[in-house]
Amino acid sequence: MVSTTAVKRALAALATRTDTARRPYVAVIDEADAARTDLRRAAGFVDAVGLDRLADAVDAADRADDEAAAERGRDALAAYREFRRAAAGGGEERGDRVDRDDDRDHFRSGPGIPKPDTGQDPTR
Repeated sequence: MVSTTAVKRALAALATRTDTARRPYVAVIDEADAARTDLRRAAGFVDAVGLDRLADAVDAADRADDEAAAERGRDALAAYREFRRAAAGGGEERGDRVDRDDDRDHFRSGPGIPKPDTGQDPTR
């Protein structure tokens, strides 16, 4: 397993390097797009680079008229926001997916309901 510090260093170097033919915004978008396939790598990307920097990279791609990179960046940004929403327990109704927040009280507590045949006090 790779340490978080090593991932942060590698992503920071990837995002800021200028010794290649690729623009720095393309490197950020490439890594964001590739990291979506692996949860640990995605978490490392968000921790090391962050969604603000990804949004900045998308803006830079738009300014450079690099529509392909901008679109990949927007898709990645939307995916990371969806990951964050799912991790927070939130959801929305989309297509065949249903928000499960309404089901959170499926098992309702019933104060004063004794267990049968235990002799338990009903107010417990």
